[in-house]
Amino acid sequence: MGSHMNKKLLVISRHAPYGSSLPREALDVALAAAVYDQDIGILFMDDGVFQLLKTQNPNDILQKNLASILPALSLYGVDNIYVHKESLAERNITINELILDDAAILTSEDVEKLLDQQDHLLSF
Repeated sequence: MGSHMNKKLLVISRHAPYGSSLPREALDVALAAAVYDQDIGILFMDDGVFQLLKTQNPNDILQKNLASILPALSLYGVDNIYVHKESLAERNITINELILDDAAILTSEDVEKLLDQQDHLLSF
């Protein structure tokens, strides 16, 4: 490992898991960046928090893909997983409904600080 600083990259996933390929693309980018040993985080906010619900409709193929990938994020080296607290609250989602138990729950103020620390932001 060189002593060069890793770039900090944050993927922001804002879309519900159905109706578009963006959530899947956000995960793919996060996983790909982790392979390259970047300092990678993923933030779920707005409708993106719906991707984290344990109770998802299994008939929806995209949903199933996402639900199976999410718990694997940390296995692939994506250790910084963040969830926007206000996005959950606005959608009446409680923390124990989330499929990830190791995600950090951030307030809007925390999110602003997090964004300021990144070298690159990718929003999906």
